[in-house]
Amino acid sequence: MSASSSSCDHQDRSPEDVLTNALALFNLTLPLHPATLHQRYRELLTTWHPHRYASLTNNPAKYMQMYKKGETMTKAVEAAYTVLKEQLEKHGHASSPV
Repeated sequence: MSASSSSCDHQDRSPEDVLTNALALFNLTLPLHPATLHQRYRELLTTWHPHRYASLTNNPAKYMQMYKKGETMTKAVEAAYTVLKEQLEKHGHASSPV
């Protein structure tokens, strides 16, 4: 799925679907706890950070393929985190884990 099609899909989906997909990406369930959400967010960013792939291969084509996947996943993690933070705020939880 390309980034442009995912943004169009995002607009066509119900808020419940968006929340369900965000929870699935983060491998979390409701109710959310701010510290758990933030910890999982940091773990996912570490896993998918595009620069992480620099030392994994000497093949430039493979590197770029992996880098682009990392970029796409990082954007998905950021979007899902926003959705989940909004869910927390809607239910009166502090948005900051600290």
